[in-house]
Amino acid sequence: LASAVLVLAGAYQFTPVKAACLTYCRGPADGLSRHRYQGRTAAFRKGLSLGAYCLGCCWALMLLLFVGGVMNLWWIAGLALYVAVEKLTPFAKPLSLAFGGVLIAAGLVLLVGSIHS
Repeated sequence: LASAVLVLAGAYQFTPVKAACLTYCRGPADGLSRHRYQGRTAAFRKGLSLGAYCLGCCWALMLLLFVGGVMNLWWIAGLALYVAVEKLTPFAKPLSLAFGGVLIAAGLVLLVGSIHS
């Protein structure tokens, strides 16, 4: 199951949905400034929209918590650091693709290792 999650998370890094959500999530001020919303309901709806983009960007990475351990602080810190670098640096796209390849390779290595043991 862990190898399937790794491969799934790695493959998601290559999808256009991930790229679109990452682009929006990296620059939410542009979307916020284009549309002027008034009132609490509008603010709530805009918050849901922004949250959906961020979830769309990182849901597969969040699944990786089940691979490394939900309570493993080193694993959590490593994933948090990766997400921060992916969202805040100018080389997010190549980093995302490289990380996707690493995740797929790790999943395949784990799968082959479990078959041979």
